[in-house]
Amino acid sequence: MTQQAFILIGGVGMFLLGMDVMTRALKEAAGGNLRRILARFTATPLQGVLTGAAATAVIQSSSATTVMTVGFVGAGLMSLMQALGVMFGANIGTTVTGWLVAILGFKMHLEEVAMLVLLPASLSILLLSGAAARAGRVVAGLCVILIGLDLMQSATGNATEWLTPDRLPDTGALGILLLAASGLVLTVAIQSSSAAVALALVMLQGGAISVPQGAAMVVGMNIGTTFTALLASVGGSRPMRQAAVANLLFNLGTAAIAFPFLLYGGGTLEAIRAASGDLTALLLFHTGFNVVGTAVFLPFAERFAQLVARLVPEREADRLICLDRGLLSNPDAALMAAHAAAVAIVQRVEGALARALREPQDLRAIAALEPATSAALDDLSDFLAAIRLPADRKGDNQLYSALLHMADHARRLLWRTRQKARMGTLMEDWALRRPALVMGAIFARSAQKGAPGFDPERLERLQEIVAHRVGRHRRALLLGEHAGLYSVQEVFAHTDAMRWLTRVLHHAERIAHYDALARQVLRQGRKVAKENPDAA
Repeated sequence: MTQQAFILIGGVGMFLLGMDVMTRALKEAAGGNLRRILARFTATPLQGVLTGAAATAVIQSSSATTVMTVGFVGAGLMSLMQALGVMFGANIGTTVTGWLVAILGFKMHLEEVAMLVLLPASLSILLLSGAAARAGRVVAGLCVILIGLDLMQSATGNATEWLTPDRLPDTGALGILLLAASGLVLTVAIQSSSAAVALALVMLQGGAISVPQGAAMVVGMNIGTTFTALLASVGGSRPMRQAAVANLLFNLGTAAIAFPFLLYGGGTLEAIRAASGDLTALLLFHTGFNVVGTAVFLPFAERFAQLVARLVPEREADRLICLDRGLLSNPDAALMAAHAAAVAIVQRVEGALARALREPQDLRAIAALEPATSAALDDLSDFLAAIRLPADRKGDNQLYSALLHMADHARRLLWRTRQKARMGTLMEDWALRRPALVMGAIFARSAQKGAPGFDPERLERLQEIVAHRVGRHRRALLLGEHAGLYSVQEVFAHTDAMRWLTRVLHHAERIAHYDALARQVLRQGRKVAKENPDAA
């Protein structure tokens, strides 16, 4: 029995290793596309469901999809409503793994083929690079999964000697709760609902559990898979916590829908088992209650989001940005989140400058910028420093460079906001007041939520106008000082104000330039953006 237990543990470990290798390779292969799909094809909750199901089926990990979604919500790339659809769909998509395990591991018995294919797959990883190496990792991961399944089956082959359905809790109300709790604990312990479901299928195939008992366990596994997203949201922003709590509540809701069926629908489950077999019956139940749960929640997604917003209220300590470190495992998602964070910081500074450069002038927003904005810039800089990009990703390297420049000019722009006296001088100067108001209006429009950002061409034209006007005004001030119209202190004050206006415009134009470049690369995915000057 001890030997069988060791083999079972080793089989589960090999399954987890295979899932990790295959999932990482699939995420890397789908990275740019997955990033764009999650960001673009989630306009409605229904689109989010389809996108979440497809993405999870592709990368074979509901936890990866959910954690990425939580990170996107925290970064401001996705609203809670959009995230709900993706998380609903992820629950459906994750059931695909169970079907693949049943077909490849139990019905087709490919473990011997897996042993044969593992060597060439491993050699392709060692000797090749790029897409060929990724394909090798996918195949090698799948081979290890099948070998792990074979070990798990052999270990549980004699399990009926000591573990039978009658020794486990029955399918009464208390028994269902205990079985669901065991599925939840198992999933949290091994951090993979796919591996937990695979183990349930192995036990079912070996006769250690019955179909109703396995069904109760997979309900608990569905709840257990939310633990990863909850961990990812700890210490995160309010939207991140909301997304993680929404995921937990949704899975609890689907469990509440499944429990009555387990209590009173035993006849239906038995009829399905008699017609299709044990494994198919359990998989149909697993897929079915997730689809039904999604169908029940989807029409009320907006009200559900409002409920979650009330349950997870605003905290005074919420930060300006929240960059989830879990996104660093996916460079595409990390870059997308970093760009959204940079835009959020710039818009905060823009909004404060817009209020300072208008009539009547309001400096309260400027005074409120610190220390939160400086802390946000520090967080962004640390996050960018932690991103590791593959050498062959020219587009992403271009995006990374643009983000570094955006962060640098945003910090310089923030430093300029501390010079409040110069803003006051600008608003009092007859020659500089109008361009200052125009710049304030540009800041105001760009600071609006959802705005596309600065217009680089418009800022360049404004720079030319201001440079011409500043040149004339400086000469007029010097002549006026010689004529006794201005004091030396007034000349210095207005000269400093002109310099301030020129530098702020420069930083704004540079931010606009690099923001436009970043958006171009994001639109094109992995394609290399057109050549752009990289002057700082």
